[in-house]
Amino acid sequence: MAEFNRSQVLGSVFDTTSRYINVRPVGLGAFSLVWLSEESSSAYDLVRGQAVAIKKLLNPFATPASAKQTYREIKLLKQLRHENLIGLCDVFISPRTDVYLVTELLSTDLGRLLEAGPLEPQFVQYFAYQILVRVARVPSLHSYNSDEPQRGLKYLHSAGVVHRDIKPSNLVIDENCDLKICDFGLSRPQDHRMTGYVSTRYYRAPEVMLTWQMYGVEMDIWSAGCVIAEMFNGKPLFPGQDPINQFYLILDVLGNPSDKFISRICTTNTVEIIRSLERREPRPLQSVIQNLDDYSRSLLERMLTLDPQERISAAEALQHPYMRMYHDPTDEPIAEQKFNWMFNGGEFDEEMLKEMIFMEVLHFHRSACLAMSPMGLEEPTIPQFSESESFLNPDAFVNWTPCL
Repeated sequence: MAEFNRSQVLGSVFDTTSRYINVRPVGLGAFSLVWLSEESSSAYDLVRGQAVAIKKLLNPFATPASAKQTYREIKLLKQLRHENLIGLCDVFISPRTDVYLVTELLSTDLGRLLEAGPLEPQFVQYFAYQILVRVARVPSLHSYNSDEPQRGLKYLHSAGVVHRDIKPSNLVIDENCDLKICDFGLSRPQDHRMTGYVSTRYYRAPEVMLTWQMYGVEMDIWSAGCVIAEMFNGKPLFPGQDPINQFYLILDVLGNPSDKFISRICTTNTVEIIRSLERREPRPLQSVIQNLDDYSRSLLERMLTLDPQERISAAEALQHPYMRMYHDPTDEPIAEQKFNWMFNGGEFDEEMLKEMIFMEVLHFHRSACLAMSPMGLEEPTIPQFSESESFLNPDAFVNWTPCL
């Protein structure tokens, strides 16, 4: 029987299994898309013998939208296994039916590092490489050829996933300067029709602001370019006060969009507004980003391009002279399989989503036990539920003993 210990973290009840001790707060945030609150803490994992981060999802079953987001994040963390993506160590549901995600705990994040000011150019280059090798672009839907070799596609997008929220605070770093991408709460499939509210404003691609639902994986490349520029400057490149101001700040640097770009904007009103703007000529990036050499300037010019169809791909970026020191095609793997997004467009009621989440939790623990079976550990006893029985009976979950 799993034992739970209760503690207060940031004014909220934390119910953690007995394998975790010394629970303490780390931070408080929110899922931007559905405003599902989350709280984070750190703890020591007695089984793994290491510090971990524990994220509590508040009210994960409050609405079908929040339940689907919870399900999505659990599935993504389970499948996306890579040295530069945050790893899932454990997931459990408490007797209060709160969902907890346990991940690796790294020393800091890029946002905290940048609070001290710009980074040295050699650190910018190393972090930029690690971001790009994981945030890789796949061909756009309008140009994708399914027979095209997959050698140039890197891990995250090769799994069919668009992160949608690349920003400094979602890039965690350890004491060896190894970087990992975290927070997949906004991630979506590689589809050109998606919800419009994505990413933190400063890092939001112009096509997202203008076309609202028509965009692809190129948006991650734009966000990565904004992050790289911020590492050079020590402050955001486009710190817009609101979406309109954000777009104007972008135009002040990059100039007016081309007619080709404007022709792909979905709404007539937006087209009229864009065409009515006074003419702005592009400015040299070195006038707004400090410490650029020719190579870093050249790369950022191709990442921070208004038209996503003209934006550089990650495969091309990794072959750019700026990345020559670190680029190694043999050490830049792609995902073994595409992430299955079939659930994303489905209509599920709350009870069905609850069951899907619960079974993902059980599957995680069964897989972990099977992986450790040579050590003599027993497989968990997975509870069975009749049709008349609530699958999320807290007692049923508590009485189930995972092997980890």
